[in-house]
Amino acid sequence: MLNKLKKVDWGIIVILVCLMAISFVLVRSATYGNPMYPNFDIKTLIYYALGFFVVFVITIFDYRIFLKSWHALYGIGVALLILVYFFGSTINGARGWFKIGELSVQPAEIMKIILIIGIAYLMGRRQGERLNFGQDLLPIAAFSFLPFALVMMQPDLGNAIIYLVIVLGMLWIGNVKYSHVLVGLTVFIGSIVLFVSLFNMFNQEIFDYLNGHEKKHWYERINTYINPEQASSDAKHQSENAKIAIGSGGLSGDGYMQGDMLKGKFIPYPYSDSIFVVIGEEFGFQGAAVLLLLYFLLIYRMILIAFRCYDLRASFIVIGVASMFVFQIFQNIGMMIGLMPITGITLPFISYGGTSLLLNMVSIGVVFSIKAHQEKYELAAD
Repeated sequence: MLNKLKKVDWGIIVILVCLMAISFVLVRSATYGNPMYPNFDIKTLIYYALGFFVVFVITIFDYRIFLKSWHALYGIGVALLILVYFFGSTINGARGWFKIGELSVQPAEIMKIILIIGIAYLMGRRQGERLNFGQDLLPIAAFSFLPFALVMMQPDLGNAIIYLVIVLGMLWIGNVKYSHVLVGLTVFIGSIVLFVSLFNMFNQEIFDYLNGHEKKHWYERINTYINPEQASSDAKHQSENAKIAIGSGGLSGDGYMQGDMLKGKFIPYPYSDSIFVVIGEEFGFQGAAVLLLLYFLLIYRMILIAFRCYDLRASFIVIGVASMFVFQIFQNIGMMIGLMPITGITLPFISYGGTSLLLNMVSIGVVFSIKAHQEKYELAAD
């Protein structure tokens, strides 16, 4: 047990401790003096303490246990997504949470790591050979489509997009044929063009339909991104104010807890989806650069672990986790500076949220388990 814990990547642990400190500081600033968010900063530290415990526990277990149990894990994940659709709580227009006392559990977050493990197992069967369309790509597509569809039904566009990115990121390093990549890119680009064309063609009809089903926020987020000049001031409220706040921070920021936009409550969900605005306004470009550097080092060290794996399935898992983190970082920051449409994706390890943080820590634990058990795999392979 101790031998496995000694193989933990302590560089990543240091990075996580730094991210914990940043998260505490930002959540405290975003919620200070607001009775609607009691002790969110202290709860963040509690979630982190539990998260580090989970990381070390998972490190001890051989990651191949998860690979062998991927059928059962997938069944549990799909069952939770079905149950939450009928019995879950609705937050921000999406029925995607189980309320357990003060804790909110989001099955869509749990499904991310399950999806990564399952795809890694399916791709690992080829042992590095080119992926076959019928034997590999179609089963992976079918495996991924069901949770994607269930999450879209909630509706949770943010996590559904993350599922697609996980699949694409893992296929990219899974020795997929270039012809399949070309076909996939053609279909993807064609789908985007078709979607934008149909959205603009039936703009009013789409608005009437979504508004009638109490999903007006979907329309506003998409229309604000596609047609920013036509969007209402209310629809552009979050994105416009976010850009103003980040721009006002300048090089070094307005100072801790001194952000005018934040104090004026012009930024919705500053402790969660919009937490990057807090660091941009109060700590400026320098603070944002430090955060991005920590993210870069985290992803870099994870990729090093993937390169040093003897088991291809282990490499696939690490790359899947890295792809998930990279997209979430890009999407969250991108939507705050106007590069991406507004979704409910949180900033990894920084935004307040128990389920999101714990599942990110579970993912790190699986990566550590892979690093700790590679020597054992090498001896077994010999």
